Amino acid sequence: MRVIAGAARSIQLVAPRDRGTRPVSDKVKETLFGILAGRVLDARVLDLYAGSGALGIEALSRGALHATFVDHGRDALAAIRTNLQRTRLEEAASVHGHDVIRYLDAPADGPFDLVLIDPPYADEALLAPLERLERHLAPGATVVVKHFWRTPVPEVASLQRWRDRRFGETGLTFLERVEDV
Repeated sequence: MRVIAGAARSIQLVAPRDRGTRPVSDKVKETLFGILAGRVLDARVLDLYAGSGALGIEALSRGALHATFVDHGRDALAAIRTNLQRTRLEEAASVHGHDVIRYLDAPADGPFDLVLIDPPYADEALLAPLERLERHLAPGATVVVKHFWRTPVPEVASLQRWRDRRFGETGLTFLERVEDV
């Protein structure tokens, strides 16, 4: 696992030791950030269920202004901190060791321009975090959900789907915040 592009290009990342984390493949990362293109530069990023932090770190490497990482796993938090140090991006990041729902229910660091959600595939409860995101989003914010391709991403009134991609068992769903729906 490595950073694909930008300031930290080619730096190797560590993964959490627990078996519940699925590292994102280079192909998925390349496609994800190719689709996002100009939405990353100067963005404030929220990486939920961050795991190794690979997605938020990729965004920082590509010019995001700041990234907030949220995960409750001890191994995941250690991996995120190690990866931020390796990439020398720790000053542009904050790391929160909380359950995602608890984090979203509390006042946050937002508003965020880009949210990356990568919950465990066994956790089909996507509705709760999506519903709680609205107050944390900047106008026109982009939300990307990485999920098991057979797990439907629920409809939320404030988020409009604009693209879907599939890579084997991995699905990417791209949503955009819409006003006054």
